[in-house]
Amino acid sequence: MPVITIDGPKLSKDQKAQLVKEFSETASKVIGIPVEAISVLIRECEPENVGVRGCLLCDLQP
Repeated sequence: MPVITIDGPKLSKDQKAQLVKEFSETASKVIGIPVEAISVLIRECEPENVGVRGCLLCDLQP
């Protein structure tokens, strides 16, 4: 069973539902297995827990 992991910002429930649906459908088509065999994990990261370009993301955001 494939597992798709998405790391990103805090999302609404509707955004999560859309991501899960679309990633699952696309993976199903590409891999050739049923959508029911795919798991999607969403990990929301707070900006102070993400570093980019040597800085915390929260310090780069306006």
